[in-house]
Amino acid sequence: MDLNGRAVVVTGAGSGLGRAYALALGEAGAAVVVNDVEAEAAGRVAGEIVAAGGRAVAEPGAVGPAEVAERLADRAVTEFGGLDALVANAGILRDRVLWKMSDEEFDAVLDVHLRGTFTCVRAAVRRMREQGRGGRIIVVGSPAGQRGNFGQTNYSAAKAAIVGMVRTWAMELAKAGITVNAVVPVAATAMTRTIPAFAPHVEAWEERGEPFPAWLRAAEGFGSPEDVAGLPVFLASEASARVTGQAIGIGGDRLSLWSHPREVAVGYRTGGWTADDIAAAWATGIGAAAQTVGIPAPQDPNA
Repeated sequence: MDLNGRAVVVTGAGSGLGRAYALALGEAGAAVVVNDVEAEAAGRVAGEIVAAGGRAVAEPGAVGPAEVAERLADRAVTEFGGLDALVANAGILRDRVLWKMSDEEFDAVLDVHLRGTFTCVRAAVRRMREQGRGGRIIVVGSPAGQRGNFGQTNYSAAKAAIVGMVRTWAMELAKAGITVNAVVPVAATAMTRTIPAFAPHVEAWEERGEPFPAWLRAAEGFGSPEDVAGLPVFLASEASARVTGQAIGIGGDRLSLWSHPREVAVGYRTGGWTADDIAAAWATGIGAAAQTVGIPAPQDPNA
């Protein structure tokens, strides 16, 4: 996959998945603006890309405010002559069950994930439209946004909203030749280490270098950050020119396509539905297709 001549901004690229995305994009030939809230981390990753023969600059800052988003887009233009792709990856966690979650914890997560994605995409799209040569918008969702996850009201809400924005933006930007897609990754990161079912595997990999079990890589689609890095490279390339409005899952040995929300069962009653009518018909009608919630815990088939 050849991205030579393309400039990409990656937010939250100082560690974890963002770092893997930035390194893979640089290896494919893209010039990368490496963003992170930690200036040292952004500089370190930019240095890794340059040391490997690529082009990169660090542009630290906490995403969310419009001025940071504008600065990232401007840096790509001034350093590399344009902006061809954005990977909006930056995020934080403030996990807490609903009745214990503070306003500050809710707002902090939505500010980085949701507002940060919105402002960065808006700034990038403005440059891409001015350039008139199309572009690639790649945002990052989560299985928590697709299915919900205990203790993550704020995070699940932000990630679900991000995928909702993807569908709208794909329509709005089609005429300009700008594609918009969401990556839904599953990988060993500081975030997934907080999930009890994944924690032992992340610890074994990080601290002892143990490979992830084959069943976990395949059945659960769980692996290293490097396992997911090929998807943003593909989505930033010419090969994905006809791919837009999609939520694409990746992790371990697994690549998947998430469906858009749709009606799974429909009932009709002449004259409409009263509350009693709904109660009477629920068990044998549309209620029989009730949907599950939550991310299934990984199960070792050999246990």
